Amino acid sequence: MKFWKMNGAGNDFILLNNLEERLPEDRFPQIARTLCHRHLSIGADGLMVVDSPQAGGDYRMLFFNSDGSKGEMCGNGARCICRYGYETGLAGPTQTVETTAGIVTGRRIDRQLYRIRLNDPSVLELNHPVEVDGVTYPCSYVELGNPGLPHAVVPYAGLRNAEEHELRELGRKLRSHPSFPKGANVNFYELMGQDAFFERTFERGVEDFTYACGTGTGSTAAVLTMQGKVSGRHVLADMAGGRLSVDVERSGSRITDLYLTGPTNIVAKGEVSDETLFPAE
Repeated sequence: MKFWKMNGAGNDFILLNNLEERLPEDRFPQIARTLCHRHLSIGADGLMVVDSPQAGGDYRMLFFNSDGSKGEMCGNGARCICRYGYETGLAGPTQTVETTAGIVTGRRIDRQLYRIRLNDPSVLELNHPVEVDGVTYPCSYVELGNPGLPHAVVPYAGLRNAEEHELRELGRKLRSHPSFPKGANVNFYELMGQDAFFERTFERGVEDFTYACGTGTGSTAAVLTMQGKVSGRHVLADMAGGRLSVDVERSGSRITDLYLTGPTNIVAKGEVSDETLFPAE
């Protein structure tokens, strides 16, 4: 089974081409849990699978979190898979990718830089306060696509120097808070100047902080734009894995377009020989 290992701003993925492998879809959760384990296998935040299109796109993207759960979409993963599509000849420099959350379009800017149009928000609640351990936290709630990928957007003063255990415990409690029926990716942010913020995301399905979250960055920039805290033009988001840029186009109270631009990196190409998946007969 051939694979690529890629990352986008530190959000890392294992990529399989099921147009070639022709594996049944019910095997992917186990494959994701096995291959994404950082100590026992290759290690990654998630597994991406290229499969046959069903709605006129260039190909279909299936995404599985490291715990084997199926994700609706992944922004950094979509940028990486667009590079894969271009470099393997599945698509040209502009391409259409089918995801569980809807159609995503991507564009090659240069060898490593890719720009995608994220799924439109199907839910955008700017005022969604949440109470944890007797403390009420200001929060916004966004779902991208349909079915929507859920994100909680939470301001956090002093985020860069926050106490790690305390922040992780808060992220864990917010991630599964009953006010989020599907759970949520929790995006903590701190404004860092004009059209700039620092972000940390506690990801559903990874159950920890990741180096970056593309859909979380897009959701955060969308909320800040609607609140008038950023312009929506070339908004820069810094995180542990690097920097992403977001452009938000709006019409009144509705977001019409949401674009995410950032780097991709091909880390390795190879063949999976993990004996947990392929035990000796």
